[in-house]
Amino acid sequence: MKYYIIAGEASGDLHGSNLMKALKHKDPNAEFRFWGGDLMAKQGGTIVKHYRDLAFMGFLEVAMNLRTILNNIKFCKEDIQNNKPDVLILVDYPGFNLRIAKFAKEMGIKVVYYISPQLWAWKEGRVEIIKKYVDEMMVILPFEEDFYKKHGVHSHFVGHPLLDAISTLEDINAENFKTENGLNEKEIIALLPGSRKQEVEKMLQIMLSVRPYFKDYQFVIAGAPSLPQEFYQKYVDENVHFVSNKTYDLLRCSKAALVTSGTATLETALLNVPEVVCYRGSKVSYAIAKRLVKNIKYISLVNLIMDDEVVKELIQNDLNTNNLVEELKKILVNEKRYEVMRNYELLREKLGGKGASENAAEIITRM
Repeated sequence: MKYYIIAGEASGDLHGSNLMKALKHKDPNAEFRFWGGDLMAKQGGTIVKHYRDLAFMGFLEVAMNLRTILNNIKFCKEDIQNNKPDVLILVDYPGFNLRIAKFAKEMGIKVVYYISPQLWAWKEGRVEIIKKYVDEMMVILPFEEDFYKKHGVHSHFVGHPLLDAISTLEDINAENFKTENGLNEKEIIALLPGSRKQEVEKMLQIMLSVRPYFKDYQFVIAGAPSLPQEFYQKYVDENVHFVSNKTYDLLRCSKAALVTSGTATLETALLNVPEVVCYRGSKVSYAIAKRLVKNIKYISLVNLIMDDEVVKELIQNDLNTNNLVEELKKILVNEKRYEVMRNYELLREKLGGKGASENAAEIITRM
């Protein structure tokens, strides 16, 4: 079969690549054409656009790049029309993907949505678009199945694909990792500032402000594959280091982490690293989001899944040096650290076993 896959962010590239791998096992004749990144490219097929050219953060940034976004949508529709895939697989990225779903369905192409948009947080009305234009809805968070059922949409809970990605990791030696990456002998505090340029610049500035209070540790920035290594050099000094495309290895060798809200918060938890979740958007974007998001107590996936504040979230004005220092100290040495790690065990149980990619591939090939 011919598969057309659209993933518009780094996390979508990871999950899309694992799904492609599973589809190849189920369908030896699989042909892929996709929007994604380097991980998907390793699975073969034709990359149409890289996600680094698609990701715009916040309402203001989207408005400023509206012409580019509309041109991408037009180009995508033309590309699908020209290549006539058997099935379109959409990976999160709802603002773009839901428009493409409507177009593809009207062309008679089967439409699969893998990894639900967070409609339970905002824009709940988009459920009607999914009901009308999506043939198979596959969700990765346990409470999402109930959400869709409430709206009369049949969905499949396939498990969380991060469990698949993490289960394949080989053991790592922290001392070897430090030596190979030019790090010193101090324990590591990992910094995960995000994957978009404007986001990283904003978050690193505040994350690095805690350095004077933790002189017995070294800080290591996890570089995003979507940004060049040169971009990070202005932040590097004798006690601030940088590694690229080694986020999982870095986390497994770290004592704690400061993490920008997003999929990385869940990755950090599943790798058993105590964390502080950070978020600060532009004033305009944050004001709009506060009006639109409803009935949501938390912003991190860890806390949403657990329905409890397992990890501390510092949002907007609460994200400052004093609060960061206080919360980071708690998870480095005292009882709070072990409480967090005990809750991580419960989190893994809630997410079920590994196999999300295989489960999703089975449903798609059965279509």
